[in-house]
Formats: sequence, structure tokens, C-alpha cells
Amino acid sequence: MAGKTKITGVKPQFGNARSFSMRATRRKFNPNIQNKRIYVPEINDFVQVRITVSELKTIDKIGLQAFLDRRGVTLKSLIGN
Repeated sequence: MAGKTKITGVKPQFGNARSFSMRATRRKFNPNIQNKRIYVPEINDFVQVRITVSELKTIDKIGLQAFLDRRGVTLKSLIGN
């Protein structure tokens, strides 16, 4: 799944695939981006976001508001999808 996440801006990276003979061909490393609905108790509603699974694990651990504060993103920017 290509694209860019809204919170952290994660996007695909590019590199080389190396064969046994060390011949290089270009390839793309796609991030594991998922569409998720996250409940926000501050607004008593769900917010739909595209995030990576590693971001989702962090949100499960510390909460959405703390994660947004850590990244410098406001909740209002997520709601305006």
C-alpha cells in the first residue's frame, strides 16, 4: 500500500534487491499502512486515520492524545479528513 501517513508522514523507501551474484535491481519498501477507526474520548466520537502498525502499537500503549502531542499534531487536523 503506497502513500503517506497523516500523523508521522511515513512513506515508501527505495533500495536495491541483491541477487546471489550481487546484481542490483531497484525495489520499494512499503510501510505497513492500515486504515483504522480510533475512538477519541475528548470528542466522544471515532476518527478514521491511515497509520502504520508501529504507530498503532504506540497509540495502544500511550493513547492517541499523548501520541499526537509527541508528534506535534493537533486533533483538529485529523478530524478535517
